[in-house]
Amino acid sequence: MFYYYANSGHKIGLDRVKRGVALLKAMQTKGVEVRLLVNDFRAGLVAKTLGLRDYVTIETVMDIDAIANAGDSVMIDSPEDDKERLIKYCSDFGHVFRFEISPNDTVRHSETLMRAKCEEEACIESIFVDKVYQNDTAKENRTLFFLGDADYDKEILENRAFFESSKMELLLGNYFFVKYEEELAKLFVRLHEPEEYIDLLKSSRRVVTTSALTAIEAHACGADTLYIATSREQIVPLEVIETLEIPVIEGFDREAFLACVAYPNSTQVLPRSVEEIAMQVIERLKA
Repeated sequence: MFYYYANSGHKIGLDRVKRGVALLKAMQTKGVEVRLLVNDFRAGLVAKTLGLRDYVTIETVMDIDAIANAGDSVMIDSPEDDKERLIKYCSDFGHVFRFEISPNDTVRHSETLMRAKCEEEACIESIFVDKVYQNDTAKENRTLFFLGDADYDKEILENRAFFESSKMELLLGNYFFVKYEEELAKLFVRLHEPEEYIDLLKSSRRVVTTSALTAIEAHACGADTLYIATSREQIVPLEVIETLEIPVIEGFDREAFLACVAYPNSTQVLPRSVEEIAMQVIERLKA
């Protein structure tokens, strides 16, 4: 069994879950038995809407061995402190993969590092998107905005001037509160439910987002994409966004946004498909 642990939750968001689902679906098509590990029930439901049904909830990265058995393989996608539990995992499990936490991250034991910039054979590239975003879909003339899965600090309302008269449509996050949605309805032409995530990214002519993962997914769909850089944690480095020539603005700068509206859509593509990366992982499992 191949387990993928994606750190997730109300304050963390679901980008790691989306990334995990993309890889696990690709591995499933190659005959690998897979299972997703998440931290809350909602994350599991989202995984189902993205096309992966088999998941288990656990408390933290420390609890992976409560589910996985000796000889299984594990991929860890989390910035949590494992308190040296990784030593045990590398000893007990067949193969252990771990996403880098920073560009300076190094192999700590015998795990394989998943790196955004992979320059040595010992690592595997960590930048990929679900293949569903690579299928041509007719575009609707909408500008879709996606902040992220949660907005505890009411970041959207704090930047009300940025959104007023923008004629954007809002894709709600999975952890948005109902009363908050009522306030947001005054700023956007239309609100869309989180379950529409894939369909909306594929069918929207323009996508504006503060999620770096969503930015590369929308870009893969052929949408005119704009990335707003904020202090939110990102699992895709800004360098990747820039390499894809996706326009970037710092914060909710209205003038900078308007200047980017006519920016030509980039034709740059990710160097590796999720299928190729899945095969690299599978080859390590066979070694």
